[in-house]
Amino acid sequence: MGRSQSLPRGGDPRFGPDADDTGCPILHVDMDAFYASVEVRHRPELRGRAVVVGGVGPRGVVSSASYEARRYGVRSAMPTLRARALCPHAVFLPPDFTRYTAASRAVMQIFRDVTPLVEPLSLDEAFLDVAGARRLFGSPAAIGRRIRERIAAEQGLTCSVGVAPSKFVAKLGSTRAKPDGLLVVPAGQLLEFLHPLPVAALWGVGERSAEALQRLGLRTVGDLAQAPVGMLRTAVGAAAATHLHELSWGRDPRRVSPEQAEKSIGAEVTFDVDVVDPREIRRTLLALAEKVGGRLRAAGQLGRTVSVKVRMSDFRTVSRSRTLDIPTDVARELFDTAWALFTALPPGELIRLVGVRAEGLTAADRTPRQLTLGAPERGWREAEAAADAAAARFGRSVVAPASLLGAPDLRRKENPTRP
Repeated sequence: MGRSQSLPRGGDPRFGPDADDTGCPILHVDMDAFYASVEVRHRPELRGRAVVVGGVGPRGVVSSASYEARRYGVRSAMPTLRARALCPHAVFLPPDFTRYTAASRAVMQIFRDVTPLVEPLSLDEAFLDVAGARRLFGSPAAIGRRIRERIAAEQGLTCSVGVAPSKFVAKLGSTRAKPDGLLVVPAGQLLEFLHPLPVAALWGVGERSAEALQRLGLRTVGDLAQAPVGMLRTAVGAAAATHLHELSWGRDPRRVSPEQAEKSIGAEVTFDVDVVDPREIRRTLLALAEKVGGRLRAAGQLGRTVSVKVRMSDFRTVSRSRTLDIPTDVARELFDTAWALFTALPPGELIRLVGVRAEGLTAADRTPRQLTLGAPERGWREAEAAADAAAARFGRSVVAPASLLGAPDLRRKENPTRP
């Protein structure tokens, strides 16, 4: 189910916060308007105002919108220009992933104080299996209330919680509980909750799939559940038909998997105006490599493969990658590789977007550092670690490569994607 999918707010007492949670060990906790809420926490004078976080340039995209902004139709993934037209009085802010990552870590620690079985999906949501926590903390619904209270008291943020027998239904529950609510879907009333929902509520059903299903007269999950699988295959294909049929009957055997390692860490930027000057692209790639290196070090990760992404003015997108002999978290090494990959592309193209990504991640504390013969005792890694310490104390703007002095602040341009 996409993040833009909305369900009617819960009001049926069968599925309220006090419903029977027997056999409902799975929680889905979703922070409310996370990026926007963290910004409001940082700037309390914005409380009660429409706040939109995302790319602030003419090609920007909304990443998060406060509920005050949503009342005007502003939604995530919407072009910023459209959001400005709908809500011109809103406060538009660039994303600050350092701030969001810190808030996310604090929230995830609250989850892990309850159970080690936490599966983060992104910075702002996670599944929890609380079956083993009931003796200490009470029923699943009580645990959900405890988590909400701690997040509000310790972080000044709100969240919504779904409590259900399975991951899929728990996520539907948290969506229906928004904002700032808790909803239990009792195991014995699973189909009563599920079947009246629109088919678009099912994971894997996008706009096109929903239209194809509706052309067959399948408008609700219950309609889909009663349809022959052969009919579904004609609309969405064999694999998706089986998947959706299982979900329509509430069957989702997946367990909460706490070892969901980050597969990659990256950053990208869309230029306000198409760029051809290699000097500007070089500065941008260096700034992006600085971002990626900092995020790798903050996450305690090393990247073995470096990739560069380039989108042309006509939206053709090219990606190139190179695997390093030794994994790294050093921005200078990331940049050198990214620049070499970029300069190998045909010159003279008008460029709309560039990105740098580290892939093939390994834990830094479990990866031995290979010493290079003749290398200085202290080098780029130590310099960048010192820069991290200075940034943590005084802000990221106090230290940067000399070639970036006077360059536009990348935070105001970086695409609002997950770090």
